[in-house]
Amino acid sequence: MPILLPLEHLDAGRFDTPAILKKLAASSRALAELKGIAASIPNQGILINTLVLQEAKDSSEIENIVTTHDELFKDDVLPEAFANPAAKEVLRYRQALRLGFEQVRATGLITSSHLIGIQAELERNNAGFRKLPGTALKDGRGETVYTPPQSHDEIVALMTDLERFINEPERFAADPLIKMALIHHQFESIHPFYDGNGRTGRILNVLYLVKEGLLEVPVLYLSSHIVRTKADYYRLLQTVREDDTWEDWVLYLLDAVEQTARQTIVTIHAIKAALFDYKHRIRAGYKFYSQDLINNLFTHPYTKIDFVQRDLKVSRLTATKYLDALADGGFVQKVKVGRSNYYINLALDQILRGAAA
Repeated sequence: MPILLPLEHLDAGRFDTPAILKKLAASSRALAELKGIAASIPNQGILINTLVLQEAKDSSEIENIVTTHDELFKDDVLPEAFANPAAKEVLRYRQALRLGFEQVRATGLITSSHLIGIQAELERNNAGFRKLPGTALKDGRGETVYTPPQSHDEIVALMTDLERFINEPERFAADPLIKMALIHHQFESIHPFYDGNGRTGRILNVLYLVKEGLLEVPVLYLSSHIVRTKADYYRLLQTVREDDTWEDWVLYLLDAVEQTARQTIVTIHAIKAALFDYKHRIRAGYKFYSQDLINNLFTHPYTKIDFVQRDLKVSRLTATKYLDALADGGFVQKVKVGRSNYYINLALDQILRGAAA
């Protein structure tokens, strides 16, 4: 098994191939378009809340933590009524991504300490970087295909090098999208944690794009593409280790960026159209219309009386009247669970189910 070296040992010039430069141009255009359309949504929290849950679901599915769209949103709105361990684990992914996003905005950096905090949020432990040997990656037949660094000191040294690579652009003269692909592979190969490496690595992808200014908010989620191409993802990770096929890996990640950006653009356009449709029809038909109400309905695909009461600063009775009136008007679907109710934004729910399909 070859020794894992810091990324600076690579020759940046090897990525200046016609195929990579062509794919880089296409993925950069798609990402720039996504950044623009995301900025056109008046309340960025709408995209963060709705699209982060989609990413959390897909990223967790790669690790065989499977839940449905409906289970996920139900657990988000009525956690006490739906004891779904998989959904709760997926919701922790959202919290971990939010934590990382806040750290990047506050510091402009992505540090080993930040990644340890993200992993701790995912796994609900404080184990930090691996201290004990024995971690190995196995294939579907249970055979070891890759043994990551075993020494704690080596893991710390490699993560220190990776932290510098992430935060000091002058160390490697390559486009940030190419560097994102290299960073992701290096992180997964170091495999610094006992658990949660895959999900932490996928959070690192989008945080790096935010750090580099390619996105304002973390709305590009590559996990849906990885779910669809899981065999290629793992095959290419391994062939880099065995055969030094970095160019193929970079092309795969650039293609993932382009395809995911284009799909997300379609989803955001649909959310924006539905938001303005609800805004105009509710404003025309209901005296209780407010922008806070629209924000609530589109920040929470499944909302409830408590959310409306909190966001609009109204009484419980008033919040109930608002939501029941919107249910009668066909804007939301009222669902009763025991003594509680939740309300599904029908237009947004349909969009997100289509995006997840």
